[in-house]
Amino acid sequence: MSREQRGPNEKLGTVLALAGISNAGLARRVNDLGAQRGLTLRYDKTSVARWVSKGMVPQGAAPHLIAAAIGQKLGRPVPLHEIGLADADPAPEVGLAFPRDVGEAVRSATDLYRLDLAGRRAGGGGIWQSLAGSFAVSAYATPASRWLITPADPSVERELPRPVVGSPAAPAPEHARVGHSDVAKLREAAEDARRWDSKYGGGDWRSSMVPECLRVDAAPLLLGSYSDEVGRALFGATAELTRLAGWMAFDTGQQEAAQRYYIQALRLARAAADVPLGGYVLASMSLQATYRGFADEGVDLAQAALERNRGLATARTMSFFRLVEARAHAKAGDGAAAAAALKSAEGWLERSRAGDSDPTWLGFYSYDRFCADAAECYRDLRMPREVRRFTEQALSRPTEEFVRSHGLRLVVSAVAELESGNLDAACAAGTRAVEVAGRISSARTTEYVRDLLHRLEPYGDEPRVMELRERARPLLVAPA
Repeated sequence: MSREQRGPNEKLGTVLALAGISNAGLARRVNDLGAQRGLTLRYDKTSVARWVSKGMVPQGAAPHLIAAAIGQKLGRPVPLHEIGLADADPAPEVGLAFPRDVGEAVRSATDLYRLDLAGRRAGGGGIWQSLAGSFAVSAYATPASRWLITPADPSVERELPRPVVGSPAAPAPEHARVGHSDVAKLREAAEDARRWDSKYGGGDWRSSMVPECLRVDAAPLLLGSYSDEVGRALFGATAELTRLAGWMAFDTGQQEAAQRYYIQALRLARAAADVPLGGYVLASMSLQATYRGFADEGVDLAQAALERNRGLATARTMSFFRLVEARAHAKAGDGAAAAAALKSAEGWLERSRAGDSDPTWLGFYSYDRFCADAAECYRDLRMPREVRRFTEQALSRPTEEFVRSHGLRLVVSAVAELESGNLDAACAAGTRAVEVAGRISSARTTEYVRDLLHRLEPYGDEPRVMELRERARPLLVAPA
């Protein structure tokens, strides 16, 4: 369905010409983006001609899909007002801002938390359906630069006016005075979420309670009253939870949601004056950018985390940032830079000590995690001997706590065995990976398995490969 505007939509026509997209090409892109979110759309070149020449406005998710399709071609976010569709639902703009003012930062974050709940209640992915394909790595440019320039706000104290004595109106819940006990509850929730995420994947129902926690628990506290000291702690705890929400969205394939959570997490880390936490958020952004094929931007984001944290972060933290940088270099095909970053990461890790004041959010990072990521670096560089060496070390530790990581490592091991000519070993590792993937909810793990099966296609007639493919079938056809 469409509704009519007054006159042609010249803005849309101009941007289409700038992007070099034909009417048929835009229709195809919009239909494809819709299909990625389970929407059956049948737009054609005539539909686009009506949008441009007659000012017809498509309903539902279509305006956002149009903006996303054009944005992909231009390599940057395209707001609805730029294409003459500003009167459509503005929800996709929420979460992309990195305000300079602390009060505006609170509003930006809490708007995002409320939007996510609306999406969940709508069913079928809710608002995130309309954001299909809208991830744009360029959206990280302003947040990263503003954080680099000013990684800590001067003050975050918030005092709200007290109710008038004798007034019949009761104060709103968000007007409560926030204390350290409130912050402790958020940190406890973050710790629980980290544990469930590692063991069961970002799509596990216990992990998916994080957005609800942000809306119900964190948002009212951010809107309350607090001293500068308590406020710093509150912003830090909320930043951790927001980064976790982004990481879980990333793990379940909701890249557009993850990007918005990461941006808000970085802004909250700045309000917390927690530079290592801000670096951790940038490292998460780097991993996402690298995973999405933007390795150069991934290098930039990781290096931003490193540079701002020199002399501030612990040795273990610096090691992790260097490891993330190595992942991006490897994906970009720069073997020398990847090797140098890995060597530096290992050196920092060797300098870390048990008594260091490492942040709690880094509890997952140990030598076996270093080995696992090093193996992935060498997989991307097509060096199977090194992949096997590091994977053997990564798989030598117990895995009860980090089930998803174990599954990913098994797939990487299978790829290394295959590239070394060991089909039996590749299928054996692949079979174990499929078994692990079936016990967790992680789109990322499923994609790793899918990639392995693609690599095995030249051996498709082999009984071992056919058996592996059959074992993986329920995993690959399961709903995302």
